[in-house]
Amino acid sequence: MVMSGGAAWPEVRLAVSERRRELVLRGPELEARVRAGGVDPGLFELPLLQHLELGAALSELPEAVCGLQGLRSLVLRGNRLKELPEQLGLLSELRSLDVSGNRLQCVPASLGLLTQLRGLNLSGNLLQELPRGLSRCSGLTHLELSHNRLQELPGDILEKPLPLLTSLTAAGNCIHSLGPGISRLPALRTLDLSDNKLTEIPYELADCPKLKEINFKGNCLTDKRLEKMVNGCQTKSILDYLKSGGRGKGKGKGESAEKTENRDKSSRKKKKPLKKDDEESDEMEELNKLVVRVLHVSENPSTVFVKVTPNVKEVRPYIVCCIVEGMNLRAGNALKRFLVAQTKLHDDDCQKRTLATIATHDLHLVKGPLLYDARPSQSLKITPLGRKEIKAADLVRRLQMEADEQRKQKKRQNVSGLHKYLQLLNGKENFPCLVDAEDHVISFPPITNSDKTKIRKTTSQLFLEVTSSTNLQTCKNVMDRLIVRMAELNKFTFENKEQESVSDDETEVTEDQAETVDLTVIKMTSPELIVRQVRVVDAEGNLKVVYPAKTDLNVDAHDVTVIR
Repeated sequence: MVMSGGAAWPEVRLAVSERRRELVLRGPELEARVRAGGVDPGLFELPLLQHLELGAALSELPEAVCGLQGLRSLVLRGNRLKELPEQLGLLSELRSLDVSGNRLQCVPASLGLLTQLRGLNLSGNLLQELPRGLSRCSGLTHLELSHNRLQELPGDILEKPLPLLTSLTAAGNCIHSLGPGISRLPALRTLDLSDNKLTEIPYELADCPKLKEINFKGNCLTDKRLEKMVNGCQTKSILDYLKSGGRGKGKGKGESAEKTENRDKSSRKKKKPLKKDDEESDEMEELNKLVVRVLHVSENPSTVFVKVTPNVKEVRPYIVCCIVEGMNLRAGNALKRFLVAQTKLHDDDCQKRTLATIATHDLHLVKGPLLYDARPSQSLKITPLGRKEIKAADLVRRLQMEADEQRKQKKRQNVSGLHKYLQLLNGKENFPCLVDAEDHVISFPPITNSDKTKIRKTTSQLFLEVTSSTNLQTCKNVMDRLIVRMAELNKFTFENKEQESVSDDETEVTEDQAETVDLTVIKMTSPELIVRQVRVVDAEGNLKVVYPAKTDLNVDAHDVTVIR
């Protein structure tokens, strides 16, 4: 519904005068305006606009949206839309489209014209099928279809595979079968088909070359042995089973689950020693191919673990953590280079924190166990980096005022620093936070972490945290990239360390930290990093994720030892 009369929206007038490229419009006041007079038509006449987030209980998206020819990101999450206009396919520059949490019963075939599209979120609607033609979106990397009424996956994305698709989530639908065409997705890393009506998993799934995380929980599989692996989240075991035994066990050659189970019981004693030897041989062969060195130390688990509360489910549900030792931040500008690298990861791999957010802490200042929670913005307090303790709601307001001042001074929409991430909190009453054993907030993603645990030049043990509202594999991928980059920076630091004097280092330590420092730890003789696991558990103590697991950090990274 387009506004037929009345005054133009002040936000639209401001966007015109300041030549804004980003515009976020949400809240009860805006909803009242839309109910009273519809959407300001001037909103769709902003030629410079690249990001638009509109949440105003919309029941209809005007066809005039096609006027936003420069739009790259469109967020219509949490409205009341029942359909989308065909004209949406004319937004040729669109990279990201989020229409989750609406009432859509169908989507237009014109979505297939969005050849620049990278992320498509259709979750939380009433879709029973998707149009053919999505395979033309050849740049698509993330496709979210969860919590709809789909009977099957769109056939054409399997017949004419999406070459860059890395994440496919379709949990909570009515999907009854998964065809062998799933193996034609060469870049697929994450597949979530939990809570559907599947009875079988095709053995061709094991042919996906980059698949790292799968979730088939909540399906009634006929192969009970496979179902047990699924319920235990054993991704590697599932893929190994499908690859080596799936063809002969269960559905692969038509053998029943009961017959498979009986055969396995009768031959278990004879096969067990051989199986163990084979597994050990295969594992050693696999490890020999890796540059990352792995040590299995099961009797020395990390004392730090993270408990996740149910409150984060609707806010920012995914978190992955680990401990890294041996990072030399004392030499020259090593700390500055590390922070610059982290910023670059935020801009590139994390897509300006829209996919994920990184936080780094000094492990010695982290008091575990930790709690990952979501709390009301008015009661949540944090001491942001370089600032005094403040309520999260007040911090957001202050940053917003600073952002407005930046825009006035620079006479343009773009802002720098923390200000450019404020839009990620729009519409949220509760904010995610990582809390230590003394109930101090040490992290407030996606905005900032606490000054209490900030890293310094004397930091040699780091606690790394990656959170996301997208999926768990995104967290793991970003953490992989972060550790690889740390290894590269650390090696460079050691190669140039001979140029620095010890006396200068000791002076810097005294200035940065007024406490005794163990110089035997600081004066490391090798650039090697040691990565230790951190477990994330639910409120009942059940394991949700551990990083790095066996399938994580399998990348070409020199001078890294992983302790699992």
